Amino acid sequence: MTEIGALEPGDHLFFTDWRGDPDERVRDGGPTVAEVFAAAAARGVVVKGLLWRSHLDKLAYSEEENRTLSDEIEAAGGEVLLDQRVRRGGSHHQKLVVLRHPGRPERDIAFAGGIDLCHSRRDDARHHGDPQAVRMASAYGPNPPWHDVQLALRGPVVGTLDRSFRERWTDRVPLDQDGPIATVTDRLRHEDMRPDPLPDLPPDPPGCGPHTVQVLRTYPAMRPPYGFARQGERSVARGYTKAIKRARRIVYLEDQYLWSTEVAQLFAEAMRDNPRLHLVAVVPRHPDVDGAFALPPNQVGREQAIELCRRAAADRVHVFDLENHDGTPIYVHAKVCVIDDVWCSVGSDNFNRRSWTHDSELSCAVLDDTADGRDPADPAGLGDGARRFARDLRLMLMREHLDRDDGDDKDLLDPESAITALTGAADRLRDWRDGGRVGPRPPGRLIPHETRPLPWHQRLWALPAYRMIYDPDGRPWRDRRAGSW
Repeated sequence: MTEIGALEPGDHLFFTDWRGDPDERVRDGGPTVAEVFAAAAARGVVVKGLLWRSHLDKLAYSEEENRTLSDEIEAAGGEVLLDQRVRRGGSHHQKLVVLRHPGRPERDIAFAGGIDLCHSRRDDARHHGDPQAVRMASAYGPNPPWHDVQLALRGPVVGTLDRSFRERWTDRVPLDQDGPIATVTDRLRHEDMRPDPLPDLPPDPPGCGPHTVQVLRTYPAMRPPYGFARQGERSVARGYTKAIKRARRIVYLEDQYLWSTEVAQLFAEAMRDNPRLHLVAVVPRHPDVDGAFALPPNQVGREQAIELCRRAAADRVHVFDLENHDGTPIYVHAKVCVIDDVWCSVGSDNFNRRSWTHDSELSCAVLDDTADGRDPADPAGLGDGARRFARDLRLMLMREHLDRDDGDDKDLLDPESAITALTGAADRLRDWRDGGRVGPRPPGRLIPHETRPLPWHQRLWALPAYRMIYDPDGRPWRDRRAGSW
């Protein structure tokens, strides 16, 4: 809000999102998302947005919310389009805000990661939940605690992210790809279906730090094809594949899903090839849905993925979920990966086939030029050396999950001792919980994650539903047959 509030007439505010709730407050007491963006448009900022058109609210999606946010910003002079240029059953899942200051490029900034402009996302490290909550599985209570991660980016990468937005905005494929009924509905509502021209692309901002940032994306192969990605784009999948194959000591990830066997196979092969490699994963305890039909397909994919990894190296796979100090599970929505304290990524993509092939996604991989000399100085032993940003990101997240203060992380530097600390804290909290919560609560929020195999009669239908509906494949047929990204 602070950066948007400083925008002046002629500056640019571009954004993409999966869901936008116009009444979501950005601070206690307001203002709302719609008020912040509309106020910028009203004072002459060029406000342009692309929201996924979404499915019906009756199906627990956000068609009306996205449409209302679009209408409120447009009434103030901005332009927000509802974008359904997706593969059947897919969505636009990118979460991006780009702020440009023509003539003042040193002030340019972008925000990218896992946080949507919608309900339930306004939580903090205490994890008491957003007062404006979305409906989720009953295990998360009326105000689901929420864990997420977003990057603030400056420098030349802002220009790259600006161009990513412009590619979608200027693509010639019609916005409405949902069929004749949706087209008629949009026309009856007088929906804006033709994007107005964008202002000229400003020069890239100057370099401002020691980080190299690579923008990774997913777009599906679809018809009609995107003009900028005629066979789709799978640089998210390719970036992760290269990084995981280089892992030697630790892969630390936080992910909403982690449920595709194709993705789990990468981890399994890496652990078989490298006997010192550990996988640490922080995931939600429960899917975000309840119900006899929605729950089993959500469960079976993760069960398969974790079991595949454990067959490769059971003693080196460490899967946790989180709960707050009241004992309420925390919904893990973050999409973070840190490999050997060298390479890391934060984005909108999950570790599943849908995110790597089928929906639109955007992630930023970061390689810091600053060496981190703390021991071990080269965890992987490949000569890369630990890097400051990747290591600090991992330590920051681990400290939060362990209830530790800043700087209390000497035993977390080495992967082996870090895993000992994590598993010890998680086991103590689990034992305290299972023992009736007698005595003081042990510090930390980690609990060992438990997966239970589904009964055969549920697997019979849940597995094909998971593969076809929940985790579809958006690759061209030749890539599917070749098993390549």
